[in-house]
Amino acid sequence: MSDSKIPDSKIIVALDFADSTNVLNLVNQLDPSLCKLKVGKELFTAAGPQFVEKLVAKNFQVFLDLKFHDIPNTVAKACEAASNLGVWMLNVHASGGKAMMQAALEGVDKSQHKPFLIAVTVLTSMEQVNLIEIGVNNTVENQVLNLSKLTKSSGLHGVVCSAQEAILLKQHLPQDFLLVTPGIRPATASKNDQTRVLTPAQALAAGASYLVIGRPITQAIKPIDALIAILSEIQMSH
Repeated sequence: MSDSKIPDSKIIVALDFADSTNVLNLVNQLDPSLCKLKVGKELFTAAGPQFVEKLVAKNFQVFLDLKFHDIPNTVAKACEAASNLGVWMLNVHASGGKAMMQAALEGVDKSQHKPFLIAVTVLTSMEQVNLIEIGVNNTVENQVLNLSKLTKSSGLHGVVCSAQEAILLKQHLPQDFLLVTPGIRPATASKNDQTRVLTPAQALAAGASYLVIGRPITQAIKPIDALIAILSEIQMSH
C-alpha cells in the first residue's frame, strides 16, 4: 500500500484546480519525498485518469478523492479501476452502507496496487439542521462516530474527519485506523473563512494520521518553501 522507498510524509497537498497545466506547474515545484497529492472531483473531471497516472509516474503518492457512492457492484468496479491507476489512497461514502463498502474493498483487492481505502462519514459542510433535512435524527458527532465504526467493521482502513472529530474517534477506534484530516492551517497562515482550525502539529497531536492542506501551499509564492516550513513546524513540536 505504501512504497517503502518514499518517506511517509503526513502532508497531502490538495490540488484543487480545474486546469491541469497550472497543476503541473505547481507539482513540478514539489517533491514526492516531502508530500503526497490529492486529486478531487474538479481536477479529475477536467483532466481525467491519465492525469492521475502522470502524477503517479512522477513518484507521487496520490489520494484520489472521488467519494464513490452507488450500488455495491458499480462502486466495486469503480474502485478497481481507480486502484489500477496506481493511487495510494481512495475513498467512498460510508453512508452507502456496509455491503457497498465491502464491495469497494473487494474491488481494491483485485488490483495489484491495493491502495488504502477510506470513507467519508459526514461532509464538513453538513450541520445538525442538514442531517435532519435528510431524515437523520442524530447529532453530527454521533453520526460521524457511528459511520466510522461501520467503516471499520466493513474492513476499510480509515475515514476522512475534522481535527476535532479525530480526538473523539481516537477514543473509540484502533490506533492503526487512519484519520485523514482536511481544513488544516499552519500557525503562520490566515484562517480564511474557517473558525475552528487547528495547526498541523495540533491536528497530529489530536490523532490525525495525514493532513490535507491546500491554499497555504498551493497559493504560496514558493509552494516548496511553504511545504518545508509546515514540515519544520511539525518537527519542532515533537
